Amino acid sequence: MQVNINGIDTRYVLSNEGGGPWLTFIHQLGGDLSVWDQLAGYFRDDFTVLRYDVRGHGATGVPDKPFSVADLSRDLATLLDALGAPHTHLVGMSMGGMVAQQFALDHPSRIDTLTLADTSAGTAPENRAVWDQRAATARREGMASLVPATLSRWLTPDFQAAHPEAVEQIREVLQHTSPAGYALACEALRDFNVQERLNEIRLPTLTVAGRHDTGTPPAATEFIAKSIEGAQYELLDAAHLAPIEQSHRFAALLETFLETRV
Repeated sequence: MQVNINGIDTRYVLSNEGGGPWLTFIHQLGGDLSVWDQLAGYFRDDFTVLRYDVRGHGATGVPDKPFSVADLSRDLATLLDALGAPHTHLVGMSMGGMVAQQFALDHPSRIDTLTLADTSAGTAPENRAVWDQRAATARREGMASLVPATLSRWLTPDFQAAHPEAVEQIREVLQHTSPAGYALACEALRDFNVQERLNEIRLPTLTVAGRHDTGTPPAATEFIAKSIEGAQYELLDAAHLAPIEQSHRFAALLETFLETRV
């Protein structure tokens, strides 16, 4: 399905077989809504599951000017308005976790629970250049040049060897991401920082990190958990895409977390 959100044609998939509470998933940089296929299938009997392609990704349009994570938060609010969802359980991974944090600060009354996976609350000054380099590489060389190093950060060698079909789907999405959209998102993440505001979040929060995540070390996610009162922190045997690599364990954690708050 497509809907125009803040001037950008946006793809979304709604699975509401169960007709239950809303549960929204936000994907990683260089991903799209398909990364949540398995988890959406797991929860759709009990929840109204929403997935969408963030601007510049998948089948959603690429803007012609820079945007911020705050803009991505506004996109989500507008999408929920368009679909008639007053509030939702919210799950964000990596870039999606940054959008979710911003949304929690911008629209706390619209979140039932907050789940943040493999994410950080901001980029340290010494790491800003990394985002600039990735953006420049995408624009200059295209996405193919970024694929090998990205997959090595995202998934452990054991998972890649055991699940080649899943890895190939993730690779295809990454390789076909718009270089311009990817670069603009890199620059948005470079400028994102809500570290000093995390204590404003007063929501039931689950945080999940991958033990082998080199791109966003577990300490970054643990910092978020320590900064949000009452937040739960879980460490999984995975790299950066922990909810995908450890999908059964993540689903069980999320199900238990949601059951206590629905």
